[in-house]
Amino acid sequence: MRFKRGRGNGSARDEIYINLASLIDIIFVLLLFFVVTTTFTRENQLKIQLPEAGVHNPVTSANIDRLEITISSDGKYAVNGRVLPQATEDNLTEALQAESKGNKDVPVLVTADANARYQAIITAMSAAGQMGFSKLRLATVESEH
Repeated sequence: MRFKRGRGNGSARDEIYINLASLIDIIFVLLLFFVVTTTFTRENQLKIQLPEAGVHNPVTSANIDRLEITISSDGKYAVNGRVLPQATEDNLTEALQAESKGNKDVPVLVTADANARYQAIITAMSAAGQMGFSKLRLATVESEH
């Protein structure tokens, strides 16, 4: 009994190939599984200690052309010793504009009480940054070590 071979005279071999569609589907499902089951550490669970200033680099009194924003423990602002009537960002911006007389190259020193709210400090830095002041310093206590 003679069986016919597929094509022509039988000298050509059938091409063998692997269907990759199902392999790609399996890899996609595995990737999705690993993405969904991965856990990430939360940074808010870290205990941190805020640093002290180790380098003594004081602002000298010879630098008269400077702005000093003082923040009290209850969140009140003072610009160059003049207490603002209300502790708002708009009032702080107006006071900075009046004291700087439009000069954006004046250094700004932020002096805040140790018990001042962090938001009050950020508001002062934000107001100075939005006005275009680029020389910003934070007053710290020199470490005792």
